[in-house]
Parts: sequence; structure tokens; C-alpha cells
Amino acid sequence: MKPVWFTFLNGSDIEQLELTDSEILDAVEEGLRAQGQGETVIEPRVHLVPDAAFDGHFNVLRGYVAPLSLAGVKIVGDFVGNYKAGLPSEMALLNLFDPRTGMPVAVVDATALTEMRTGALTALGARHLARPDARVLGHIGARATSYWNVRLLDRLFDLTEIRVHSRRPESREAFAGRLERDLGKPVVVTQDWQSCVEGADIVVEASRLERPEPLLKTEWIAPGALVVPYGTNSAVELSLTDIMDKIVVDDWGQAHAGPFGALRAHVDSGRLSKTNLHGELGDIVVGRKPGRESPAETNLFWHRGLSLSDIALGAAMLRKAEERGLGQKLRFS
Repeated sequence: MKPVWFTFLNGSDIEQLELTDSEILDAVEEGLRAQGQGETVIEPRVHLVPDAAFDGHFNVLRGYVAPLSLAGVKIVGDFVGNYKAGLPSEMALLNLFDPRTGMPVAVVDATALTEMRTGALTALGARHLARPDARVLGHIGARATSYWNVRLLDRLFDLTEIRVHSRRPESREAFAGRLERDLGKPVVVTQDWQSCVEGADIVVEASRLERPEPLLKTEWIAPGALVVPYGTNSAVELSLTDIMDKIVVDDWGQAHAGPFGALRAHVDSGRLSKTNLHGELGDIVVGRKPGRESPAETNLFWHRGLSLSDIALGAAMLRKAEERGLGQKLRFS
């Protein structure tokens, strides 16, 4: 049997790639375009809870992107209390395969990749569903993906007011400091949810709740706003979907499957179904469905996280790593 080799990209390799905002957005949009054109396979994510005492679980995402000739499986550990041990709350490994033979192509430290692709999906959703003149962002949560939410939204909208809030004062202060350094503009740290999101043009809810709790009140959402909730446990009221003109998801197949998600209760109660869903973001990217059609629309974009985004950004990382001579070639057989 001939030797089989695969590429390993570790965290240091990913840092040295120095991916630009445009490269991240373009890669994730490529995955959405393939999805909208029907050139992908997405299996709804599954979860593994090793032990309720461990305060965390694993997400397993699986998919295939035909234009990239890649299949992929990503495993993400989501352990909320890891900060107490000086560890990131989310870590990930992406495995990429040749879909024709099943042979491994790459193993990628996907921790930063997950953060980047999540922020890119938030920003791309806003590109199509927020008002073009949106300038005020209210962001709940200071988790690792939050940085890329704000950074890439600012890239697309050149925000004039950025408000942030999170449960722990030290985390929100550190988050704001990092944003101010990297974006070169002031960031407002709020002491509560209401002052963070009330009247904002774009509201992102990326909280880390231990259990569902309706902390984001529907009455705070301004007409014409875009709301992007994607917490593992819901932080929104059931009435949130009642005020929306358009509700868009990244993938309906996984949106209505599994025990987690910001609109889990809305699906279970019948408030959100295939009938009143406007569509998937991929449909809008390829022009099959319209995005925002008027300044008066109040819209919602719920993303659970796409395996396709992981695969597409992983492919872009592999290409750039090859150009820069990064990564290790490891023999599989």
C-alpha cells in the first residue's frame, strides 16, 4: 500500500498564518455559497456529555463541501468553568478527509478557527439582514467568539458605538480593552443587559448561561434592529420571535435538532417552524431568498455553527499554510 500523509496545523501555525479579516469572511462565505447551491451535506451536530459533574460537553459537527473536495468532522469541547483552571472554555480539533477515499487530509487545531468562523457567520448574517447604516452594536458575552463577532462586524459596518456586557466584571473589562487596542476606537462597558442592548442597531447575544433564563427582554429591541442570539442556553423571551419580520438560520436541519440553542424553546413550542422561517443564510447569499428589504424590518439571525464554515475556513488555512511552508507532514500509513 502506498504511503498516506496528512498535514497537521497546530495553534502556533494558525497564528503565523496571519489571516486577514477579508480572508476569513471570504472563506466562510464560500461555504455558505456552496450550501445555498445545494453542493453540501450537513449532518446535525451531536453532543456528548461525559458526566454532569464536569460542567461541560462536546459538540461534534460533520459535513461535506463538494466544491472544496473535502469532508470534515470537528470536535469542540465546551466547558464553562475552565477559566478557573486558566484554560480556554472552548477547544477544538478539525479533521479533514478526502471524500472519495476517506483518507485523512489534515488535522487542525480549530480553537481559533472556531472563534473566527463564528464571528464571520455573525458578520455575514448582519451584512444581509442588518440595516446598511447600522452603527450601534450591543454585545452580550465576552467568550472567545465574541471578539471576532465585534471585530468583523466593525470591519463591515465601521461601528460608531460598541457596547459590551458580560457576567464577570473582569472579563468584560478585559474584553473591552482588547477591542479598544485592536480596533482603535472606544468601547462602552455596561453594568447590565438593558443598557447594553436597548436601542442598538445590532444586538448579539453570546452569553454563557448555565441554564435557560430570559435575560434579554423583547421590549428593549428597537424597530429595525437585527438580533443575533446564539448562546448554548437560551437567554431570550418567547415573545422575541413575535416581533420579527424575518427569521433566518444557518441550517434548519440542526436548528430544530438537539437539546441546546438560543431558540430551542421557540421550536419546541411551535413558535418557530419551517412554515414561518424566512430561510437559511445560504439561500440569501446565492440570491434564492431576499435579505433585508426595508429599513423598517426587525430581523433575527440564529446560528448554531456550521460544519461547512469549519471546513471552508480550514481549507483556506491549509492553502495559506502551504504557501508559507507551515505545518507538519505526518505519515498516516
